[in-house]
Amino acid sequence: MVWGTLQTEAYATAVLRKVVEFLGVPDDVPAGVAKRMERQQVLYDGEHRYDVVLGEQGLYTNIGGPSVMREQMERLLRDFGLPSLNLGILPSTAEVSVIPKPAFSIFETDEGRRVDYELVSRGVDITEPSEVALHDRAFDAISAGSCYGDEARELISKALDHWSR
Repeated sequence: MVWGTLQTEAYATAVLRKVVEFLGVPDDVPAGVAKRMERQQVLYDGEHRYDVVLGEQGLYTNIGGPSVMREQMERLLRDFGLPSLNLGILPSTAEVSVIPKPAFSIFETDEGRRVDYELVSRGVDITEPSEVALHDRAFDAISAGSCYGDEARELISKALDHWSR
């Protein structure tokens, strides 16, 4: 799946709609999408930097149908050159030194560094420094197997071609 801060409105709507349907929770999809779109402004504020690795499989996991996926790939290609974004793609055939686990995010906060997981039933925050350091190592290992620059752009373009057929 594509990281929320890089999602198009249509992709985010499809993701959140699936969550509401699966969990049977109140339908607050429009509010959730609006909040997600608002949070994306950090990509353009010049104050933040993001190192992101997406698994190549996530470019092909059908979230919302071909037109939604095509628009999402176009968005990734458009934002690819942002100074705030270092986007890598972990090829599906890459040999890795650590088995990728569920998606996680590492954040710097006023209270210290934090790792966040979004699980099916709830979110999990990790703040123990030794565990955060372990996630740093895992991210570094996954990053080492990832493509960046023209190679990553080529993988996204290949997925765009797929969704454009």
